[in-house]
Amino acid sequence: MAPSTPLLAVRGSEGFYMVTGPPSFTENTTLQRDFGKNCKVFAFSKDGTLFAWCNGEKVNIVNVASTELLHSFDLPKAVCLEFSPKNNVLATWQAYTTAKDGTAGMPNLQLYDVKTGKCLKSFIQKKMQNWCPCWADDESISARIVNNEVHFFENNNFDTIANKLHLQKVNDFVLSPGPQPSKVSVYVPGSKGAPSFVRLYQYPNFSGPQSALANKSFFKADKATMLWNNKATAVLVIASTEVDKTGASYYGEQTLHYIATNGESAVVQLPKNGPIYDVVWNPNSTEFCAVYGFMPAKATVFNLKCDPVFDFGTGPRNAAYYSSPGHILVLAGFGNLRGQMEVWDVKNYKLISKPLASDSTYFAWCPDGEHFVTATCAPRLRVGNGYKIWHYTGSVLHKCEVPPNAEIWQVSWQPFLDGTFPAKAITYQAVLSGLPSGELKVAKAYRPPALRNKPITSSKLHEEEPPQNMKPQPGNSDKPLSKMALKNQRKHEAKKAAKQEAKTDGSQESTPSPALQDVPHSTLPSVTSGDPEVDKKIKNLKKKLKAIEQLKDQAATGKQLEKNQLEKIQKEAALLKELEDLELGF
Repeated sequence: MAPSTPLLAVRGSEGFYMVTGPPSFTENTTLQRDFGKNCKVFAFSKDGTLFAWCNGEKVNIVNVASTELLHSFDLPKAVCLEFSPKNNVLATWQAYTTAKDGTAGMPNLQLYDVKTGKCLKSFIQKKMQNWCPCWADDESISARIVNNEVHFFENNNFDTIANKLHLQKVNDFVLSPGPQPSKVSVYVPGSKGAPSFVRLYQYPNFSGPQSALANKSFFKADKATMLWNNKATAVLVIASTEVDKTGASYYGEQTLHYIATNGESAVVQLPKNGPIYDVVWNPNSTEFCAVYGFMPAKATVFNLKCDPVFDFGTGPRNAAYYSSPGHILVLAGFGNLRGQMEVWDVKNYKLISKPLASDSTYFAWCPDGEHFVTATCAPRLRVGNGYKIWHYTGSVLHKCEVPPNAEIWQVSWQPFLDGTFPAKAITYQAVLSGLPSGELKVAKAYRPPALRNKPITSSKLHEEEPPQNMKPQPGNSDKPLSKMALKNQRKHEAKKAAKQEAKTDGSQESTPSPALQDVPHSTLPSVTSGDPEVDKKIKNLKKKLKAIEQLKDQAATGKQLEKNQLEKIQKEAALLKELEDLELGF
């Protein structure tokens, strides 16, 4: 049976509604539009079968397929909603408030049984950060941070703490995805000269000095972001500081670390200095993509050995998004960048399209792996709100723009379980669209009146690097050579070439060319006169002519040469005459 078409939920100042995904793009009439202007939040369940939203009066849960209202909870101030992976629990959170006399407030984190509508447990959760408990995919365990401990619960029994992981000043934790046994990564910030560290554990083995699966410590970390791959075999850690003490970056300082559950760990060496904008795992769990470096930023795919596999060069980008099958990668520049996207075929590392989505604040792949949505939402941008649905070949298939006095606050695809939509063969031919191209006409740059009648000279602030395949070629070593190894390799090759050239010169007589100016100096045959002084002069002349050749090449590419470099080029004819006289002399 073919999977149903994903829905797109939209929330804004005109209420919330759902749009049927490709190819129809019509408003879904089975689930009636809620015209209330106080819709604060909505959420789909992990498999997309349930939908919950808060309309400013109540939190409602409906079955998406039948539109049947399952439960309604009196929670007008709820601002966060999340379903557990198996749809057994709905978690809600609202801002914590204390009484006027300073006494403790009421619990603000509620956990409801989706089947019965009963409140399973209420907690006081003051901070919005990490408000929601984390569940394993099968819901056998769940966990939340309380002071210096991570409390674990089993089988959604929140009345009994089944296990505790105690670490002084523990700041964050993430449960691994996938089947049992579950693993957990925890981050503890450094203090009083001690380094920060991330540790990996397997539940419930938390006690003893050898209980940790892996440990990675590092300095320069005010916070850390931990990213598990889908197979739960490794974690990527983005360690960042609030302030870059060198003054090189406004964004602070970031480093990228790799930690595997087998105990291996490494610092991912990024070839370009600057901020780390985004890091994302390929769904196949065998490689990851990092976007980093001062603008224009680089983007590189690394394997599990942290070796570069493919370098996408440099460009105006700060985000990366893999499709759900992992066969397509989108590199994009949103936020303070102009919205340029690059859509790549991951298997062949071939560019599919380069669409432009100006002023976009949101991007998400459709579960079918063929379409994606870009949106301009408030409060990030309060003008020009709307969304577009694209095909990965660069065609805009559907476009929605709200009136000037209206806003869009949130858009979200209905999720589906992994494997619901099989990956299809990639096409490079743009899909036909009934809408005009999504490419905007770029306004001409301003030119002062004094320059308007003169030819335009192109100038770039940065020369962008082209993409290059970093995989080792057959016959080469698996790992890229270090700088010293490359230097030694070049020396060895140069000596070998010199010996070969000397053998060739000994077996063949060289004849002077009638027109030395027409022959590249690097291809001139080496000749010996028998006089060491004359040979030395010839060698020095060829060296000077080779340097002149390099200067001429630099001038041809538009580089501005110094005065002494120009004088060297002017001496080329005299040097050629001197070289010709010396070689004709013997």
